[in-house]
Amino acid sequence: MNGRGGVTFDAGGLVALDRDDRRVIALLARAAELRALVTIPATALAQAIRNPSKQARLARLVRQPTTRLAPLDGPDATSVGILLATSRTSDIADAHVVVCARRNQQPIVTSDPGDLRRLAPTARLVVIETSSGLGTHGQLSGDGPR
Repeated sequence: MNGRGGVTFDAGGLVALDRDDRRVIALLARAAELRALVTIPATALAQAIRNPSKQARLARLVRQPTTRLAPLDGPDATSVGILLATSRTSDIADAHVVVCARRNQQPIVTSDPGDLRRLAPTARLVVIETSSGLGTHGQLSGDGPR
């Protein structure tokens, strides 16, 4: 884990956990071993949560002592707006993920690197494969676009 340690999840990473993705489970096990911070932006959680009573893995992660649920408060909303304006994009949830990851100096666990690269070309990403065949099997990318 780089920076201060830990990872930030976007909605795709949370959905992968919910679908029992072994790479995400292994990543979280390693984070737990290191007592590393796991950041979940509230906007990403809102995109991923659909039926909390049936999403046990996700509910468990949110309750962990090393998990921080990051609200979209006034300062973050301002940072998100500025990021959206400078990147000429419109996805509030993805921008909030980038803002949270930057603040904590964490890589982002995602299944959709394209959208995040448009917002933050140098962001460190842990890309997980989805059923559509996207991703690189949980490989941590470098500090720049591939």
